[in-house]
Amino acid sequence: MKTDIEIAQEAVMKPITEIASELNIDADDLELYGKYKAKLSDTLWDKIKDKKNGKLVLVTAINPTPAGEGKTTISVGLGQALCKKGKKAIVALREPSLGPCMGVKGGAAGGGYAQVVPMEDINLHFTGDIHAISAAHNLLSAMIDNHLQQGNELQIDPRQILWKRAVDMNDRALRNIVVGLGGKTHGVPREDGYMITVASEVMAILCLAEDLMDLKNRLGKIIVAYNYDGKPVTAADLKANGAMAALLKDAIKPNLVQTLENTPVLMHGGPFANIAHGCNSIRATKMALKLADIVVTEAGFGADLGAEKFFDIKCRFAGFKPDAVVLVATIRALKYNGGIPKNELGIENLDALKKGFENLRKHIENIQQYKVPIVVTLNQFVTDTRDEIAYVKDQCESMGCAFAISKVWELGEQGGLELAEKVIETLETKPSNFEVLYDCSSTITEKIETIARKIYGAKGVIFTSKAKKDMEKIVAMNLDKMPICIAKNQYSLSDDPSLLGRPKDFEITVRELRVSAGAGFIVALTGDVMIMPGLPKYPAAMNIDINEKGQITGLF
Repeated sequence: MKTDIEIAQEAVMKPITEIASELNIDADDLELYGKYKAKLSDTLWDKIKDKKNGKLVLVTAINPTPAGEGKTTISVGLGQALCKKGKKAIVALREPSLGPCMGVKGGAAGGGYAQVVPMEDINLHFTGDIHAISAAHNLLSAMIDNHLQQGNELQIDPRQILWKRAVDMNDRALRNIVVGLGGKTHGVPREDGYMITVASEVMAILCLAEDLMDLKNRLGKIIVAYNYDGKPVTAADLKANGAMAALLKDAIKPNLVQTLENTPVLMHGGPFANIAHGCNSIRATKMALKLADIVVTEAGFGADLGAEKFFDIKCRFAGFKPDAVVLVATIRALKYNGGIPKNELGIENLDALKKGFENLRKHIENIQQYKVPIVVTLNQFVTDTRDEIAYVKDQCESMGCAFAISKVWELGEQGGLELAEKVIETLETKPSNFEVLYDCSSTITEKIETIARKIYGAKGVIFTSKAKKDMEKIVAMNLDKMPICIAKNQYSLSDDPSLLGRPKDFEITVRELRVSAGAGFIVALTGDVMIMPGLPKYPAAMNIDINEKGQITGLF
């Protein structure tokens, strides 16, 4: 069996100018990064902004398990299949981070015969967007410490500096550090730390900004610290946001690539959904909607994280009204949620499937609260039995969902035709009455409790004393009327990753609140979720290599 990278390296790619031409994009509106990657120029939007929007389809999933779900693979395969059915489709995805690529997850450009290419470029450095975000983030960090060193005119309290440094790698040793050691000329000693770049507020801002000037203004609103009087100090106070925006002038432009079957893909931005808002950029999605009949986009991890934030943050800010949701599951993952160990998932077990189906049932109920029609798709494995598939199909259809089998990993577009047909039928016959879950004018407590109760199924929320103090400060700054971005583990509906399936009678603990004034939301940290992950015992990086011809192996 061929690996993903072997399949990708055998692909016959079209020059990206041809892909653009099929979308009626002129060569003058492309900024080429070699033959197969390009950025879309700022002038393109002015040419297409008055066109009618296409339909917007979100791909989300049940909670992830070691058995795998294949959400990105389904997104890519569905886009390919829609094109096969004669639709003008674009896939709009996030960019991969080096953290999971070198850690547990491996590549993040799809899999099998439903991949985005050039796969190696996309998974490693791509067009440099994430590196630019790291540079802009760390410029602000450097300017904070330089301000302390040069007299501290703004009276920043070193004990109340919120802004950490960032690197696009899982590196637990950098979670907590001390800077400024070595004597007076080397800076002011203080505790500091790193987060992974995709958790940076700069990443969130890039993905939510309308244009370059909006980006610069949002960067200026970042609260980096408090002064000795307890007043906020912003990036604009440090006069850092102009230079930060200059570093991001190319990164804000969406990237155009293609699938193995030459379906166009706009891949831009990459916030994680467990510690950030988990969606690709508003700019890329808006452009895709003007260029295509159907746009297939994706939100990170399970629907309790990615889909909730897609609806309540991204759609709220951008004014998007999604037309359908594709909810991805596998028989194996459902049985894992039913308590079966990974090495027994290939054996038929209807009792475990019925127990694990409750996780899928909860995600269906959650999406139905947003009043968007749902297509459930099973990413099929050879070990799935007829009775197991029939059970899931019957249960989904009894809840009012369309149902389809997907074999895109194995067969590419051909394996996605059933799903594409169901999606087209849903778009043509089932209206979407999309609405957000909560009103931003509600209190912070009310908004968090609404998400916890309605989406996670919690019986309540516990706020630590620190979280309560954080809330008081946010209210005092009049920044409490913003949407909520909950940082939570991805493996469970609860904040305890060991509680699989559909846990009940649990409470969510909010340990800290952080205001992302530039991004425009409030981050609630729950449980043990980290903004700087660590590498596993055997990181994926150990399998990656390169030969004398420059050919990369082992990426996935």
